Amino acid sequence: MTSRVLVVAGSDSGGGAGIQADIKTITALGGYAATAITALTAQNTLGVHGVVGVAPEFVALQMTCVLDDIGADAIKTGMLHTAEVIEAVAEVYESHADRVPLVVDPVMIAKGGGKLLEDSACDALIGRLVKLATLITPNVPEAETLSGQKIEGIDDMRRAAEQLLLRGPQAVLVKGGHLPGDVVSDLLLTADGAEHLVEAPRIDTKSSHGTGCTLASAIATGLADGLSLRDSLERARAYLRKALRTAPGLGKGHGPLNHAHTVDRP
Repeated sequence: MTSRVLVVAGSDSGGGAGIQADIKTITALGGYAATAITALTAQNTLGVHGVVGVAPEFVALQMTCVLDDIGADAIKTGMLHTAEVIEAVAEVYESHADRVPLVVDPVMIAKGGGKLLEDSACDALIGRLVKLATLITPNVPEAETLSGQKIEGIDDMRRAAEQLLLRGPQAVLVKGGHLPGDVVSDLLLTADGAEHLVEAPRIDTKSSHGTGCTLASAIATGLADGLSLRDSLERARAYLRKALRTAPGLGKGHGPLNHAHTVDRP
């Protein structure tokens, strides 16, 4: 049976991140993507030009409609925008899917700098949703905000992850792509004390829009397939790196990835 992934996130009109990147990623890895859209954004490779939120009760309705009929083998959250939406998502998860792996990508700022999470929603994210997560996947700026720790290297990434584990998730993946250097390091820490550091040469490209959404959705698809967290991460990173290397070079700013590199073309 095809693995089912429910994504709760915002829409990106440019197609490079958000729900659009999530659907492409899950499909390219052989899963079935269902969605609950939390916000509409008007954006392109140059930035976010507008955001229209979806009412929390309608976000919850989208989720329950999917879960009551199609079901889910994993759930991934992205842009949740407001505290009210976060509360609605947490309530549906607890009542309809609390045994389903939950990957929380704490989307706060778009690649072009646009704010995607209201300041008042940060406490709700930490206090309400993070503790329910199988995995949270903050980048360095997000990990600094959520943990209160300054991050300048791997030791700092570890300390931030340890702080975030105290919030209740089963695992934390701190993504090091924002740190300088020719090598990109991602650090996975689990609540049982396991650590996995993954390093690879930096890929020199402007086409990096949607990397966080893509990686989190790829990991969620792996968990839906029954892979371990570590194996899900390894497969997701391999998929993401090829999507970066073969990006189509679209747009004038941070362009989209090649999500379809797994698809055979005639």
